[in-house]
Amino acid sequence: MSENTSNESLLDVYIFETTQLIEELEQLVISGEKGNGFSDCINEIFRIMHTVKGASAMMMFDNIAELSHAVEDLFYYLREEKPGEIDCNTLGDIVLEAIDFIRNEIVKIQEGNTPDGDGTSKISNIEGFLKEIKEVHESDEVVEKQQIQIEESSKVKKTCFSEGYEATVHFDEGCGMENIRCFEIIHKVSQIGEVVSTKPKDVLDSEDDEKVNGQIRNDGFNITFSSDLDMESVKAIISETFFINKLKIKKLNEERFVEDITTKEQVDKDEEKNANKTKKKEKGASHQGFISLSLDKANKLMDLIGELVMSESMVTQNPDLIGLELGNFQKSARQLRKIIAEVQDTVMSIRMVPLSATFQKLNRIVRDMSKKMDKEVKLTIIGEETEVDKNIIEHISDPLMHIVRNSIDHGIETTEERVSKGKDKVGSVTLQAKNSGSDVLIIVKDDGKGMSEEKILKKARENGLLIKDENEMTREEIFNLIFLPGFSTKEAVTEYSGRGVGMDVVAKNIEKIGGSVRVDSTEGVGTSILIKIPLTLAIIDGMNVKVGKARYTLPTSSIKEFFRPKDSDIINDPDNNEMIMVRGKCYPIVRLNEHFSVETNISKVSEGVLIMVEQDNKGFCIWVDELLGQQQVVVKALPSYIKNIRNIKDLSGCTLLGDGNISLIIDITGLINLIY
Repeated sequence: MSENTSNESLLDVYIFETTQLIEELEQLVISGEKGNGFSDCINEIFRIMHTVKGASAMMMFDNIAELSHAVEDLFYYLREEKPGEIDCNTLGDIVLEAIDFIRNEIVKIQEGNTPDGDGTSKISNIEGFLKEIKEVHESDEVVEKQQIQIEESSKVKKTCFSEGYEATVHFDEGCGMENIRCFEIIHKVSQIGEVVSTKPKDVLDSEDDEKVNGQIRNDGFNITFSSDLDMESVKAIISETFFINKLKIKKLNEERFVEDITTKEQVDKDEEKNANKTKKKEKGASHQGFISLSLDKANKLMDLIGELVMSESMVTQNPDLIGLELGNFQKSARQLRKIIAEVQDTVMSIRMVPLSATFQKLNRIVRDMSKKMDKEVKLTIIGEETEVDKNIIEHISDPLMHIVRNSIDHGIETTEERVSKGKDKVGSVTLQAKNSGSDVLIIVKDDGKGMSEEKILKKARENGLLIKDENEMTREEIFNLIFLPGFSTKEAVTEYSGRGVGMDVVAKNIEKIGGSVRVDSTEGVGTSILIKIPLTLAIIDGMNVKVGKARYTLPTSSIKEFFRPKDSDIINDPDNNEMIMVRGKCYPIVRLNEHFSVETNISKVSEGVLIMVEQDNKGFCIWVDELLGQQQVVVKALPSYIKNIRNIKDLSGCTLLGDGNISLIIDITGLINLIY
């Protein structure tokens, strides 16, 4: 492995692990602010900052290392001296500012730029805050003594050490890049002492890295060093390395072995100890981050599975097989179809990640806005373990953030207003996710002032946004006016704006992934926003239909029923639009041949098939020549030159059928918007 490849691999590990650590740190800080201070998480925060500092120094990202060192010093003092009362709000602000700085620098690194941010002012703020704590809680002599201890503990090299140690490390099976992880251990040990020898000797400079990794997997990694720290401190520092399975440490001058528990056992105990604070949030965030780094490979694998599904259809539905009785072939084809379906489900599960990380990020939004707007708001999260496709999560993060911001800014009243109305002084925002068939429902609910139908209609009327007679509009249609471009229910636009400012972008982003959004509100009680999104965008169950010589695919999730009508069942409205009455309800009819200008040999409605579809409580019937059958189809994006020819709002993609024909996939939501 070349030096460049080694550095790239090490950089990937650094980005992944540092990103997970600062996300975990952010949740610890927010939990500390909500709880009884930081007393329960000081050790965790100190450990995280120590790890980030060491890894950043190893990668020569000095600005990140220096800021992390300053935060580490602050929590070292809090851990060792345990001062009485401290300003938790200021402490939280300081740590969150450091997190934002580190996160921005990580983004620069991911984009291939140099992390050149200046953290001097933040370091000064941290040092000033630490000085204030010392002046209040310590005498000058204790301050001087403690400062010496802190400075000595943070030296990169020491000249005199009192204890000799020998450590043997074994990593989790299959973790990979064992030599890089050993190099990280060497760096950690060099921070607290002096490395005497290692086995294998050259973990990164060897010409055969696979041979070195194999030796580490079989025999473990052995390092001999000297340090002034005690046994427990040395164990704690080495154990911070990711994927350690077993760690043995021997004190050379006492010939005493201390068997360390596995990293998995340590994680389990830590999670049990901090169950009230973190539960499984960090675990969910870690899974999502790992898949995020592997997304290109996951997408490639998904594409290959899609090609495999289409190839299977082309073989088993080959026109040359029509009329042939091939019992053994059909039996083998069914077995092949079963195996492909299992592989497809497995690949899909790889791409599925929990919503926990996305939901937990909103804690920070609620915290910052509550402080800036002087409102007390509590965020309740339900169903964060619900999983969706990784690509879906990337599209809903911004809409969710915008909706929550609007709920706090426009929905939740000030403390004085809530008390005067007899409400709890602490406002509530609830974020809930749950599965519903092939969709996922996300509900954002607040107990604020709600929305006024009259006020919404007035604003829409003033801005000329009414698309139909307001006397004929339902409650849902009135509330959905807030998703029109340029609509706002707030008199003055602020930093966070009102409902309607940017909500059109929210709706467009959700519709872009085949989802929908609905609003329900009761004035004085609160507002509920329901977002429905598909589990995945890659493969859908579709009903293939024929119109003339063209083929189209309708998502089966939107189909309610299909039937062959009589010509006498068709009625016309005053505008001569065709309608049909089904069980006392009138539905408009869309003839696909007329909609897409396709020639067909039939003209009577009774000669074709009507397919009733429904989306967002709006239904209509699609008239086609005939049904071809149900099939799982792989969604392919439409070529850019087709999009340039026509402003496409009624097609979501295309797919390849078993007979080799291309079928266009109908976007039911887009078609409904064109009709209504």
